[in-house]
Order: sequence, then structure tokens, then C-alpha cells
Amino acid sequence: MSAAGLGLGLTSVTPLLSYAGNGTRQLTILHTNDTHARIDPFPENASRYAGLGGVARRASLVGRIRAENPNVLLLDAGDVFQGTPYFNYYKGALDFKVMSQMGYDASTPGNHEFDNGIDGFVEVAGEAEFPFVNANYDFGTSPMADYVKENIVRDVDGIKVGIFGLGINFDGLVLPALHEGVAYRHPVRLAQYQANRLRYDYKCDLVVCLSHLGYNYENPARVDDVTVATQTRGIDLIIGGHTHTFMDAPERIRKDDGSVTIISQVGFAGIVLGRIDFEFNRRREVVRATAANHTVS
Repeated sequence: MSAAGLGLGLTSVTPLLSYAGNGTRQLTILHTNDTHARIDPFPENASRYAGLGGVARRASLVGRIRAENPNVLLLDAGDVFQGTPYFNYYKGALDFKVMSQMGYDASTPGNHEFDNGIDGFVEVAGEAEFPFVNANYDFGTSPMADYVKENIVRDVDGIKVGIFGLGINFDGLVLPALHEGVAYRHPVRLAQYQANRLRYDYKCDLVVCLSHLGYNYENPARVDDVTVATQTRGIDLIIGGHTHTFMDAPERIRKDDGSVTIISQVGFAGIVLGRIDFEFNRRREVVRATAANHTVS
């Protein structure tokens, strides 16, 4: 299938937010999810996504965008592991190494990061020169606790960006033996706690959630990105994963207080690089936001 056949509105710019005032600083957030060890592009004769993806092309695209604007954060919403023989052989070490070379700023563990168990993750986590974030897994005394933080704060040209992560319920996805010592906790309350902590305690100007919950389920009992966006306040952007959803454009969830949470997800396999540009005024308030999906080809 060609890039156009994906129906992604690729490279088109979508207005997301616009408020009164002039922007004086721009922050670009680039994002991926569910890359699943797709180091090489899909073959040219593949039945779908022919010729798309590949980490070398993604790195080139990221480099071109950074040349336009150095104020860039590169983020990932999980499931880096599993999907090609590269994972079978390198156990995720290669993925973390190339992500480090690309300059990723943070990732959140997806369910497939547990495919080789806790020890399997820890064995290769040293290749990641970027932090992992998750706020709703209780790592207890698990060795994963040394590699995963609840949140991080990044200062980009004076703009403070708070980033935290959320993970999906293990039940039915990850065998108990593979996440032994790591417990799932309901994400909504903890998401609100993190938003408050980052916004008010750490004085962040932008709050970003890296979510591996999934975009929007038909079953209302399942917690997804829409649930989190609807039931919390103070999260500006949710970068999603797990459901492999190719969104034509990010969704905006507007709350009763007038605040907006943006949700974005860009499919899987590194076929698409998501991009959201925020403009800030002199008081470090968002006055404008636009989005674009870039085909990796």
C-alpha cells in the first residue's frame, strides 16, 4: 500500500490551538510508537506499506527537522520490542542503540518491553541513553525501578516540559512471570497526580503524557487515552500507542473549564513520524499549536 493509500493526510498541517497573542518561541515535539523492531523499511514488494519506514530514513527526517528548529523533543510511546528477527537476535539492544543515536529524549515501556521478562529488559536497557517514564506501574524492588522514572522535566530554550508515562493493564497481555514484581495501578488518578505535580510543583509550561494504554476502545470499562484526556485536567498532550492507530490528525478533547488535551498516535512500525509544533508567548503560555504527520519514505 502506498503512503497516500494510508489516508493519513501526510505532511499536511492541521491547526490545533490558536489564542490571542504572538508566539516568541517554538517547541517541536516529534513522536513515534509501536516501532516493533522495524529497523529496515518494508520491502518494496510488500503487500502493505511497501518501501516505508526504516530507522536510517527516520534519523534523516529527524535531522532535517532539527536543522529547521533546534528546539525539538523526540519521544516514543512504547512497544519498541518484538516484531522482526532483529529483536529475536539482539533482544532490543539494537533498537535502544539506534534510538540513542537519533537522540530520543524519553520513552515509556509498552507491554512488549516485558516479552523477555524483567531481566531481559534490564539486560539491554543500558543501551538506552534516554530515560523511561511510567507513573502507574509499581516497580517495587524490581530491577526495572533503576531504569524507569515516574516523570522527567526538560528545559528547551527556557520552556519547561514535564513528561510522564502510563502503561496498559498486564492482564491478558503479559504473563505474570514476565512482569513479576511489577504491578499495574489504575492510571487516571495517577495521571492527575502527575499533571498536578508537574504543573504546580515543578512549574512546567507544558505537560506531556506518553501513553501505552490505547487510543479509544468501544468497551467503556477499558481505560484509554480518551478516558485519561476526558477525566483529567492539566495534560496538554497525550502521545499514544498500543492500538496502532493511524490518526489523520490529532484529536482535541475540550473540557468544561475550556482547557484542551491533544491526543496523537501514528500507527506502528515507524512508518510515520508525528510532529506537533507549539508556539509560546513571553509568559511561556501556549498561543498556537499545529500538527503534521510525516511519512518515513
